Amino acid sequence: MVSDKAPDTGKNPSLPACARLPINRCNLPAVILGSLTFQRHPAALHIDGVAELHGELFRRLAPLERAEHRAHLFMDYLAAHFLLDAPEEAGFDPSSRLHRDKADYLRVLRGWSFDADGREGAVVKGWVESRFGLLPRHHGAPIRDVNDAAYHAYMESRAQGLYSTNALEAQLDLLYAYCQYELARQHPDTQHLRLYRGVNRLEQHDVLASPDKGRQILILNSANSFTDQRERADEFGDRILEVDVPLPKILAYSRLLPGRLKGEDEYIVIGGVYEVCIAA
Repeated sequence: MVSDKAPDTGKNPSLPACARLPINRCNLPAVILGSLTFQRHPAALHIDGVAELHGELFRRLAPLERAEHRAHLFMDYLAAHFLLDAPEEAGFDPSSRLHRDKADYLRVLRGWSFDADGREGAVVKGWVESRFGLLPRHHGAPIRDVNDAAYHAYMESRAQGLYSTNALEAQLDLLYAYCQYELARQHPDTQHLRLYRGVNRLEQHDVLASPDKGRQILILNSANSFTDQRERADEFGDRILEVDVPLPKILAYSRLLPGRLKGEDEYIVIGGVYEVCIAA
């Protein structure tokens, strides 16, 4: 679906400055990884320090042929590295008024699936902002820039979600790296997955260009739920966005961790500028 041709304006729309930060924590700046060119010609994204810190995990994953065995190894490794089963060793005080020792990456993913505009949703969008430099465009209300009241409310929710947790964003770093590893093993020589998203208020998206009927170039929120089942997307809106999503823009998906996440077909997709087909 992604066209290699520039839209009729004669140039590729770029990601506006109000939708990105000047710095991030990965190998490409937001203006590049959030661009239409990146959707058309993706490249691997590496969060600073993750491969160096967790090289042993990926060496241990390499000889395992079955995806479920790799998933169990990943979950065991992450639990051991972040002391998820020994919270007091990680510094949690059992007498504390707030008990956040269960606020781990799995709870964030489940919370996201339940309400992407809730506290866990703010954590996911905040992680995307920190690591990739992509600012949220919506969290409970449209966000136009960092001076909006909606942005301040999102930041408050993000802070609440991270408060007194055990390196929660670092857990998401490792989850993303593992997701990318699995996608590469399960989809060799593949750059994109065709995914679908049901929407009710298309006008809330920032449309940058309309190359032809039924096709638009727009800015997606910093993090978004998609599915690989078109009929499933139809349940969530009266319009369907059909998008060829670059593999490096996928944070996680339901089947990545069998038995741990609800549903069977949800993908968490990192935002930026995308060319989409729109169907009723």
